Amino acid sequence: MAAAGDQAAGGLASRIGQTAVRLFLSDYFVLYLSLAYFLVLVPFLPTLYNPANIANVLSNMWPLLAVAVGQTFVLTIAGIDLSQGSVVGFTSVVAAALLATTASPDVLSNAPIWGVLIDESGGLLHGVPGALIIGIAITLVAGTFIGMLNGLGVAVFRMPPFMVTLVAMITISALGIYLTQSENIRHLPEAYIELGKGDIVSVYLGEQDEPRIPRREIYSLITYPMIISVLLALMAHVLLNRTVFGRYVFAIGTNRKAAEISGVPVRRVITQVFMISAFCATVGAILFSARLEAGRPTLGDGNFLLDVIGATVIGGTSLFGGKGKIKWTVFGVLFFVLLSNSLNLMNLSAFTIDMVKGSVILVAALLDVLRSRLVTVGSK
Repeated sequence: MAAAGDQAAGGLASRIGQTAVRLFLSDYFVLYLSLAYFLVLVPFLPTLYNPANIANVLSNMWPLLAVAVGQTFVLTIAGIDLSQGSVVGFTSVVAAALLATTASPDVLSNAPIWGVLIDESGGLLHGVPGALIIGIAITLVAGTFIGMLNGLGVAVFRMPPFMVTLVAMITISALGIYLTQSENIRHLPEAYIELGKGDIVSVYLGEQDEPRIPRREIYSLITYPMIISVLLALMAHVLLNRTVFGRYVFAIGTNRKAAEISGVPVRRVITQVFMISAFCATVGAILFSARLEAGRPTLGDGNFLLDVIGATVIGGTSLFGGKGKIKWTVFGVLFFVLLSNSLNLMNLSAFTIDMVKGSVILVAALLDVLRSRLVTVGSK
């Protein structure tokens, strides 16, 4: 009887272990982790599930997701793009300088772009028919061009992605600050601001403090940033997982030399990957600057790059290349934004928050190694 009991207990433990491993290797592991993290913290942080706070979490998620989608492509080819933050700041300035409705000479008169791209009457395209579409198109082209230069440096000259994008980060950031003399460009058109703050579907939640004095709050359910970021993620998913280009990306990340021998156009694909990364960073810049109602040359500075790479790695995209999915990135961004929000609600210092974020990214990298080993063992 005792032996039978031990055998049953061993069988149960084995099944639990197998279930845990399957859960750990699941594509939805980080999503489950996010839900568990939320449910565990709610009793201690009731503000976490407040509608206003949830709306704030989502508003922070969409621009970050747009940028992280581009980083996913670069990490999948075993590269890294450190210039995304600088592209965000620089292209937000480009968009604002083209579309501003007016500008103050007291703020920008010393800037090199004053009288060239912008003056008291507004940006270069202000008043031009279709200015919004033209301005956004020019901004996207400018950002993608930076990505092309990065890609050529990596693909043609075989320079390390870290070094190429580090130089681009420093140069582009300095250029944006120089062109504006570190000033923000405000007075953006309402149609542009709607891209970062506008909503399509809202819900009205009413609270009545006194019988005759109703107080209503509006919470956005479906917003323009959500639509833009989700569409970008869907297109990226199709490109990465349903096309020949996507198979080339995985082949290069797994083994670049083998991909070259197999006839993969490695140089072209690498260049295009960095162009995609910069394009996505520019989309994020548009959403960020529209939400903040200003073009800021320092918009992508600070810990922004840490958030982008951290969210992508937490999602499951490998730092070693050859493994990445857009849905992983979506889940990673959700977890990282939720983590940042909860740490802020705990009133922790900025230093403590950064240490926690760094530790989480390190754990995510270790988990990536563990997952790879489990997959290798399971395939034998």
